[in-house]
Amino acid sequence: MAVAGTQESKKPGPLKMARHQLAVAAKHLDLDEGLHNVLATPKCQIIVNFPVVMDDGSVEVFEGYRVLHNLSRGPTKGGVRYHPDVDLDETTALAMWMTWKCALVDIPYGGAKGAVRVDRKRLSKRELEKMTRRFTSEISFVLGPNTDIPAPDMGTDAQVMAWMMDTYSMHKGYTVTGVVTGKPVPLGGSLGRLEATGRGVIVAAGEACKFLNRDLSGSRVAVQGFGNVGSVAARLAEENGCTVVAVSDAQGGIYSESGLPVRTLTERYSHREGGMREFKDCDQITNEELLALDCDILIPAAVSEVIHQENAKDIKAKIIVEGANGPTTPLAEDELSDRGVMIVPDVLANAGGVVVSYFEWVQDLQAFFWEEDEVTHRLEKIMRHSFGSVLATMEQQKTNMRTAAYIIGVKRVADATVTRGIYP
Repeated sequence: MAVAGTQESKKPGPLKMARHQLAVAAKHLDLDEGLHNVLATPKCQIIVNFPVVMDDGSVEVFEGYRVLHNLSRGPTKGGVRYHPDVDLDETTALAMWMTWKCALVDIPYGGAKGAVRVDRKRLSKRELEKMTRRFTSEISFVLGPNTDIPAPDMGTDAQVMAWMMDTYSMHKGYTVTGVVTGKPVPLGGSLGRLEATGRGVIVAAGEACKFLNRDLSGSRVAVQGFGNVGSVAARLAEENGCTVVAVSDAQGGIYSESGLPVRTLTERYSHREGGMREFKDCDQITNEELLALDCDILIPAAVSEVIHQENAKDIKAKIIVEGANGPTTPLAEDELSDRGVMIVPDVLANAGGVVVSYFEWVQDLQAFFWEEDEVTHRLEKIMRHSFGSVLATMEQQKTNMRTAAYIIGVKRVADATVTRGIYP
């Protein structure tokens, strides 16, 4: 399989990006073409169309997806996304990225992803529950603690995971806590899971600062996306001595040169209809303007492809830590790397969530639960070790961090595939 060409539209799309990134790593690894094709192809793509009776008695049909990318290293793992713009290609790309992410941090999973095309905001709580339970029923034949394990993602949360776990358990006739992760703690969830992805982002930011002989404390940080990942990353950045100068959500962003009160924003403004922009003691900016701010660390933690060929020239941050999946397109990354901007790639930077999901799964299987400080210690240890492995590979291969991360992840999956062989 040939490496993708150099031509790229402003936003090539997540699946094209994912396959391009794999092709670059495959070239470094000199992968056999047949093996490359195996790794580039998902094992299973499921599309389900299912009806839900709404509160007013009408019937609405929803489209959902579950993609299992690779099972060579263990059961598949990946979030469930509720968003009106999801499609099969994006879900497939996210499943592929999850495969490399799990392999990079060396946990025994393959990658998967699920999604439903829906605007969650227009559903009542009862409609959301009914939709979730029906979607779970439709894909239940692939789910299981030893086969495929969902988790929260954009538009889903611990409550959604509780409904998924309960629905699966009702089908089985007994409680199966290990079928999902990111559950409420009383239902077998893990302490530290809610903060895990954002915490991993800040650990990665700290390691990047060390590599560049900078101090994390005192850094000026801008965070695009103030959901679970972005809000936690902003709060932990502030607690580590950073000045968070800007944050944003879907409605837009806010900026203060002297710093924003992150905890106040989280507690009082994150769930308001008007979002962050209801906080008045600051300047209002757009999401695009946030990316171009003069800051030390930029954390894109919203959606994919926000940093692209047309706006890469405006980026002033010295370090980009990718809290979202696929926020930087390949040509934008080339331009930023040439300017000396350090990009900590998504498969490393936001891996904290799947690491603690793995911890939750292990605790569920053992019915033995850890204290939060143990979860945090283990998470930070894995993140720092994985960061160091990527740096070593980057320097050895004379490449950027993303390609180095892919070289490690893809090689581990390729080695597992070759060692297991192709049945029959």
